Amino acid sequence: MSGSRKALCALALVCACVSAAAAPPQRSTAASAVTTMSEDARHVAQWVLDARDHQGRPFAVVDKKDARLYLFDGQGRLTGTSPVLLGMARGDHSAPGVGMLPPSRIPVADRTTPAGRFPSEPGRNLDGEDLVWVDYDAGIAIHRLRPAAAHQARPERMASAGADDNRISAGCVVVPVAFYEEKVKPVLGRQRGVVYVLPEMRSVREMFASPRDL
Repeated sequence: MSGSRKALCALALVCACVSAAAAPPQRSTAASAVTTMSEDARHVAQWVLDARDHQGRPFAVVDKKDARLYLFDGQGRLTGTSPVLLGMARGDHSAPGVGMLPPSRIPVADRTTPAGRFPSEPGRNLDGEDLVWVDYDAGIAIHRLRPAAAHQARPERMASAGADDNRISAGCVVVPVAFYEEKVKPVLGRQRGVVYVLPEMRSVREMFASPRDL
């Protein structure tokens, strides 16, 4: 090969490498991770990545209307999804002082799962059980399904196709034991993260506005 042809080949190779390096990285798209996500859950998951609101931390999206949790790593990749049990009462706020009461003494009307953006952290309750605190002051956490009175039928509620009968907790987000051990604990149970709980009494887009919407 002549010197001029060698030079041309080398130049072409350099240009190809520069072009590849200059190409912008493909944006993570949480919305494309799960086709079964509701429109609201899809909106919030994508908003998190568009706004970089999670600051590179793992995060969870809790869809109260569908009674389902979606778990993502810091890059926005879905790592797991599961049905959940939620607060017995409907509402997007916690009653003042509710976190100071034992679950059995919380009035039924105050057994809500609050909506919003919550920095999460691993922790333990008074019984020493490890869990993920969502709103420590209100006593709201993501934790395993615990033994309960048979008439509450919590495992059956968790496994049912509909979401209406998943309202049974004092406000916490309750997940199956296996899902907690295999998915939640390795992701949110060992580091700080963010939990986004979708509202049910107000507009999701009012609470979580995408930059392009603004």
